[in-house]
Amino acid sequence: MKTLSSFISILERYKIHHILFWAFYHFAWWSLFSGSIAKVFESILLPYGIVKYLGYVVYQALGVYFCLYVLIPKFLQKGKHLVFFLSTIGVILLMAIAITVNYYLAALIANESVYELYNISPETPLTIFKHNALPSCLGATTLGLSIKLTKIWVASQKRQQVLEKEKLETELKFLRSQFNPHFLFNTINSIFVLIKKDQEKASNSLVKFSELLRYQLYECNEPFIALERELNYLENFIELQKLRQDQTNFELHVELNKTTNYNLEIAPFVLIPFVENAFKHVSHHKSSKNWINVKLGITQKALVFYVSNSRNVLEIAQDSNTSGIGLNNVKRRMELLYPNAHALDIIKDKAKYKVALRLQLNEIQIKKNQIA
Repeated sequence: MKTLSSFISILERYKIHHILFWAFYHFAWWSLFSGSIAKVFESILLPYGIVKYLGYVVYQALGVYFCLYVLIPKFLQKGKHLVFFLSTIGVILLMAIAITVNYYLAALIANESVYELYNISPETPLTIFKHNALPSCLGATTLGLSIKLTKIWVASQKRQQVLEKEKLETELKFLRSQFNPHFLFNTINSIFVLIKKDQEKASNSLVKFSELLRYQLYECNEPFIALERELNYLENFIELQKLRQDQTNFELHVELNKTTNYNLEIAPFVLIPFVENAFKHVSHHKSSKNWINVKLGITQKALVFYVSNSRNVLEIAQDSNTSGIGLNNVKRRMELLYPNAHALDIIKDKAKYKVALRLQLNEIQIKKNQIA
């Protein structure tokens, strides 16, 4: 059992199973074409027979792998379907031409006419190309593409399942971080204090608090939501966090461009962790200003989000150990939600902490069941 396991390990390490696959595939194709396995064995034992056989194995393996590992990622997965189709056809034709030429090499080794050696009629290169080389190349390429595209689809499904799991876990962690007694108590207490000082402001804060709770519980159950809804939530969140700061020594600058209807969608709770960390880890200087800056802009479909806050040197070590829902969690979620469509830069120094995020958003997709 151990010997078999070692043998399989060697095959996987050096990709020998690929060679075995193509050798068996062409042996089976040749046997089916000739109608006799015994004749195939006899032919392969001859010098010209092995040349013909290796011509099919080598040229088709090279051509198919070129399609799988060059054309698919470079063209098909980037949406360039026509270029991919034409390029694949070109590769198939080149494979068939190379194999056709290889027939003549095999005949040269046998010192016979290729048409007599392989009983080909009419006696033209086009006959070999059309009836021998091209059908085999089409079959090999179709098989290879089918296997590769199936693997890509299965990987995509697994990735989607991981994304859903990660999304649920992230949202649960975020909700726990917000709906803990400490957060609720401080927010409600801040509003209670406002009732005695400014009832109108307290009333507005209570409305924002209720909107924030409603959003977290009911309005963000979809994988992607309207950007406008996320920005409204972000604004309410900032206003409530602002109540908990010492207004005499704190500056908050917020610039959210909400005036334009961009018709874009975003994954919920993507922006909040950075703002949450800014409020949680902002400095508490007594002799100088403590500040937080939040800025969001849209250029075409690209969202650019900046969050920065002042830092206290004495709190830097403590801040590194407590980061809200965790930047590693956020980075992982970005990789799952926006692969190849985001850029995240985090800059730390003794005076400030700055986050720069760039997301490539999509337009809102109208679901069929929403159309009356």
